[in-house]
Amino acid sequence: MTLTASTTDSFTDGLRIAVIGGGITGLAAAHHLAMANADLQVTLFESSRRLGGIIRTEEADEFLMELGPDSFITNKPGGIQLCEELGFADQLISTDTRYRKSLVLSRGRPRAVPDGFMLMSPEKPLAILTTPILSLKGRLRLLGEYFVRSAGAQDDESLASFVRRRFGAETLDRLVQPLVGGIYTSDPEKLSLRATLPRFLDMEQQHGGIIRAVLAASSSKQKQASRIAEAGARYGLFATPSGGLSQLVSAIEQKLAGCPGFTLRLNSPVQNLQQDTQQDQTAWLLETFAGRQTFDAVIVTLPTHAAARLLSDDSFADLRQELQQVEYASSALVISGHQLSDFRDRMEAFGMVVPAVENREILAVSYASRKFPNRAPAGHILLRTFVGGAMQPELLDREDDEILDSVERELQGIYGLHRAPLFAEVIRYQRAMPQYHVGHTSRVLRIEDQLKKFSGLQLAGSSYYGVGIPDSISSGRSAAETILQSLAADEADPPR
Repeated sequence: MTLTASTTDSFTDGLRIAVIGGGITGLAAAHHLAMANADLQVTLFESSRRLGGIIRTEEADEFLMELGPDSFITNKPGGIQLCEELGFADQLISTDTRYRKSLVLSRGRPRAVPDGFMLMSPEKPLAILTTPILSLKGRLRLLGEYFVRSAGAQDDESLASFVRRRFGAETLDRLVQPLVGGIYTSDPEKLSLRATLPRFLDMEQQHGGIIRAVLAASSSKQKQASRIAEAGARYGLFATPSGGLSQLVSAIEQKLAGCPGFTLRLNSPVQNLQQDTQQDQTAWLLETFAGRQTFDAVIVTLPTHAAARLLSDDSFADLRQELQQVEYASSALVISGHQLSDFRDRMEAFGMVVPAVENREILAVSYASRKFPNRAPAGHILLRTFVGGAMQPELLDREDDEILDSVERELQGIYGLHRAPLFAEVIRYQRAMPQYHVGHTSRVLRIEDQLKKFSGLQLAGSSYYGVGIPDSISSGRSAAETILQSLAADEADPPR
């Protein structure tokens, strides 16, 4: 339920709420609070000089470059809902219909992902039987998943264990690992299926297997809509602002600037957060270089390791311990611009993922100006090449020049690049991607149980229930809604 101003005004007038972190999660939380009640005093603290976190768009020489994520999926409600509330939905564009396919590197050559293969759901057996990505033995083993008995109810399992058990090692190594790794930059031996792709565990439990579940769906009246939704989620349901994702950040910032109770504090890292136990009602003491401020509630949208550092008081020991257990991977993104004629390959797709068994020094290459229009001038192409992640953390120890050299060598070997890029830049993201290891869902539930001890404190962000932009937005909104309901309940029934 979303509280409207009419249901919260009588309880939350003048109350002070701090939001720590000015990424998309914090912006979504602040926006939800400000829209719920114009009389709330909402202060957003951001440690850097700009909002948006890893969302950053730059433009130069007719290239429009995303230095973080480049789009969001629209079959999850968070992103679209926020855009509609901002009156921003008409600024969104979809992917270029001419290039809607993905590639996987197979023995040194980019090959199309089999038609109808959705992460690990094979909807078109003929496409599996004819793909050159797998050996004949590997293709038959994949389709033989139909005959693999269900393991029964599984609370959780690693991606690698599940895929190896049901489809075989070759399908894991050649298809699923790079496709899922392109989303989570993770080690499949540790990645939690329950926290990331729970529908596949459910398919096995409900139907006995993945292919059996696909066949069952094909006989239902909803199959056509399901197929369209799946295909769209894979290619057509990604959207982004025509001028880049920073436009969305600016739209939120402008909307917040018009709210009389909103205050923005840039260049204001929060150093400590404590609960004030001397008050009749819960109060929170927030410390920055400018001094201490008191708030009625706080939403922390930082990575869990940063949130744990803020909660240094002994009273947070159990919560802090759980937060510190969430691991993170680091990665680097190389943005490069090229003349299209400098490549042997025409790269007529959205991009390519690279299996770990290929022993390359890159994770994936996104063809940014193929994915969305107007990202590069005519006759040019803009590439986003990913390096590092949980599988190759040692590559992040290299200097920027070394990373640029290795990426250029990979582009030469895979695509036949025969000239240096017009420009290239390395963007590093240290401990930026939370790793949803086996047991992650249980850990998040324990974190939520710990939070119940601290009225007026909420945690939000990509570290909990999803790593995409819509997930982060929904997390921020949910935290804000919980705070509103908590404050309303406290005001309606004050302690005696």
